[in-house]
Amino acid sequence: MMTNEAPRTGTATTGALLVLEDGSIYEGTSYGAVGITLGEAVFSTAMTGYQETLTDPSYARQIVVQTAPHIGNTGINDEDPESRKIWVAGYVVRDAARRPSNWRSARSLDDELAAQGIVGIKDLDTRAITRRLRDKGAMKAGIFSGEAANRPRPELLDEVINQPDMLGARLAEEVTATEAYVIEPADHGWTAEPIATVAAIDLGIKTMTPVRMAERGLRVHVLPATTTYAQIEELNPDGVFLSNGPGDPATASTQIGLLREVLEAKKPFFGICFGNQILGRALGFGTYKLPFGHRGINQPVIDHATGKVEITSQNHGFAVDAPIGEVVTAPQSQFGRVQVSHSSLNDGVVEGLRCLDIPAFSVQYHPEAAAGPHDSAYLFDRFVELIQAQRDGQTATGANTLPPADRRPSADSLAPATGGHDQNA
Repeated sequence: MMTNEAPRTGTATTGALLVLEDGSIYEGTSYGAVGITLGEAVFSTAMTGYQETLTDPSYARQIVVQTAPHIGNTGINDEDPESRKIWVAGYVVRDAARRPSNWRSARSLDDELAAQGIVGIKDLDTRAITRRLRDKGAMKAGIFSGEAANRPRPELLDEVINQPDMLGARLAEEVTATEAYVIEPADHGWTAEPIATVAAIDLGIKTMTPVRMAERGLRVHVLPATTTYAQIEELNPDGVFLSNGPGDPATASTQIGLLREVLEAKKPFFGICFGNQILGRALGFGTYKLPFGHRGINQPVIDHATGKVEITSQNHGFAVDAPIGEVVTAPQSQFGRVQVSHSSLNDGVVEGLRCLDIPAFSVQYHPEAAAGPHDSAYLFDRFVELIQAQRDGQTATGANTLPPADRRPSADSLAPATGGHDQNA
């Protein structure tokens, strides 16, 4: 979060400090805007895609530490932003590029950070900072540059410690679109008539997500986070989608209630990231804060129905607490049986849910892959198949989202025995 002290823009560098709530202080050089910013320090292991990282609304109120040492070499273009602005609270890099070199580059990353008032810091050992965050967990932090860096360090630490905690933060309403808009298939390579309509609730949606659906013939109505079920009904959509987004899912009571109405109406549902956590809570499971989360484009996940491993793009600090390796009745029993469909190979965290009696499924990662690998793009195809099956009068459930070629009787035996909350991350 930005403080009341307005940052000074410009490319001239000055001294800067990164202060973590455990009292550790790292000295560097200002990068982007000069001033003060506060937020939760997290790290991203992505080697590419810094522009998509910066503009991902899920990073709201977070200071992002890049583990990749060289940042800014391809500059900034006007095609790759994943939202209307940069959302990170602050940016921490090791070796900032002296000048961009890419045919699509319109300006430097330094200039873009300054223009949008994002306070950053460079010339730090970001991998040492990452090791600290990995060992001690994500922490409150602050970047202080210019005159602010000369203030007494105990005073800076107090400011860091006294900022709001991410646990209990309600942020979706802060990052959502203020007005509804439509993404048309015809604008993204689809030459036939739209095959279905989807209502996508924007909790911090990335630009590429509705595009991936439009590429498959879905007309997508992107709606604000405060949308009611009555407003969804007015559109009469064939399916409902809940996007990624920032904050604690325990605070999303409005969206949890909305989703329960969607599930009770047996509307085909697909959720990504925050949408997965909201599905978990709508079904009656709990959620919890991970020590340092999963952020990057190289996260391995296993699909328990096939045994296939996907390398995925992820950005989340919370997870669903559900049992892995068994079919259970949802705590909200009216929704029937539920199974964890995917889990992390790093720490056993729940990475997806399948509802076996209603048409709903979700994943914790980002199949739109902006940036990231395309291993999980098939999930959009599964959503299309689920919508078509429901519309054709078939008994559609989340279990039907597995393509026939991948179905096999022994699928459940592939699930590990560990529970969703038994992890060392």
